[in-house]
Amino acid sequence: MEQPGFWDDVAKSRNISRELKELEDSVSGYQKLENDYEDIETLIEMASEEADASLIPEIGDMLTTFKEEFETYRISLLLSDEFDNYDAVLTLHAGAGGTESCDWVSMLYRMYTRWADKKGYKIEVLDYLDGDEAGIKSVTIQVSGPNAYGYLKSEKGVHRLVRISPFNAAGKRQTSFASCDVIPEIEEDLDIEINDDDLRIDTYRSSGAGGQHINKTSSAIRITHLPTGIVVQCQNERSQHMNKDKAMQMLKSKLYLIKKQENLDKISDIRGEILENGFGSQIRSYVMQPYTMVKDHRTNVESGNVTAVLDGDIDLFMNSYLSWCNKTEM
Repeated sequence: MEQPGFWDDVAKSRNISRELKELEDSVSGYQKLENDYEDIETLIEMASEEADASLIPEIGDMLTTFKEEFETYRISLLLSDEFDNYDAVLTLHAGAGGTESCDWVSMLYRMYTRWADKKGYKIEVLDYLDGDEAGIKSVTIQVSGPNAYGYLKSEKGVHRLVRISPFNAAGKRQTSFASCDVIPEIEEDLDIEINDDDLRIDTYRSSGAGGQHINKTSSAIRITHLPTGIVVQCQNERSQHMNKDKAMQMLKSKLYLIKKQENLDKISDIRGEILENGFGSQIRSYVMQPYTMVKDHRTNVESGNVTAVLDGDIDLFMNSYLSWCNKTEM
C-alpha cells in the first residue's frame, strides 16, 4: 500500500534529477567551449609560427562552429525561470479565416513538430480536431525534452499568415490567424484548489489521427473552468478517467501559471484568456505575398526565408525572445 505523500516524493525526486542534469549539462557545455577556444588559439599560433596559410580555412570553420555553440550556450543560461526545464503542452486553435485558418493551423503544427524533431524532442498528440473542409481546427501536443517549455513559451500568442489562398478561386491575397498557447507539463501537485461547481465536464468521441479508441467510444474529455472560460481537453489516453486526469492536470498548470504571472492571491481573481484571435493581437506575422518575410512584433527580428521558418527553423525567434525578456526584466 502506498504511503501518504508517495507521489509528491516521486515528483520531488524527478525535479531534483532534472535540476542535477541541467547543472551537469551547463558545466560540461562550458568546459567544451573552453577546450574549443584553446584549440583555436593553438591552431592560430601554429599557422602564425609556420606561416602556413593552408590552416586558415580550418580555423575559419572552427571559429564559425564556436560562435554558433557559444550562442546556443548563452541562450541556455537565460532559461532560468521556474518551469523552463519542464516539458511543454502546446495548443493551436484556428482563428478568423475559416478553412484558410484551419490550413494555417496545420502549417504551424508541421512547423512545431519539425522543430521538435530537429531538437530530438518527443512529441505526443493529446487532442486533435479536424477542420470542417481541410486542415486542423485545433490540436494539442506534448513536447518532451530538455528546456522544452523554456523555448516554446516564446510562441504563446496569435500568429498571422498572409498569402494567396489556395482555397480562393479568385486567387486573392488572404489573411489568416491562429492562436498558440503553451503551458509547462507540471507533474507535482500544485497549490491550486478548484471548486467542482466551477467545472463543466463534457465527453465526446475521439477524432483525428491514430489511437485505438478513435471514433469508437466517448472517452475524450473537455473541461471548462466556468469562472474564467478556460477550456482544456484530452483524448489520447486509454480511458475516460485517464483523459480526465490529464485534462485536470493541464487546467491546474494553466491556472497556476496565470495566477503566478499576475501576482494574484486567489484563483477567483483570474480572468482567463482575453487575447483576441485576430487583427491587432498578433505576436508574429508570416508574409508569403507580395513579398516574403517573417517578423516578430515583440523583438522586431525578421527572416526573409519563410520556407525555412515553416520547416521548423524558428530558433532565431525563440532566442531573440529570450534575450528580449532578459533585457526587459533587468
